[in-house]
Amino acid sequence: MIRRDRGSATAELAVALPAVVLLLVAGLGAVAAVTTKLGCTAAARDAALAAARGDTVPSGVGVESTRDTVTATVHRSIKVTVLTCSATAAREPGAP
Repeated sequence: MIRRDRGSATAELAVALPAVVLLLVAGLGAVAAVTTKLGCTAAARDAALAAARGDTVPSGVGVESTRDTVTATVHRSIKVTVLTCSATAAREPGAP
């Protein structure tokens, strides 16, 4: 009796492995993108709160002020694009 399915597991692995690796790379890229976006948003929020209190704002942060609010904008460069995040905070009473 001759077995004709010998090596079929190796062939199936060779076909499926690139798809699994592609999904893994895409998942890691998505996690990295979300982490970068969260960091950018946190930096904009911290800068807006600092400006609303009248504290100094780190360099590289754009700040727009109105009578009642402060908006901070942060630009973060990643491999393929520039990420822009902004946050708005109400001015603190008594802040300059």
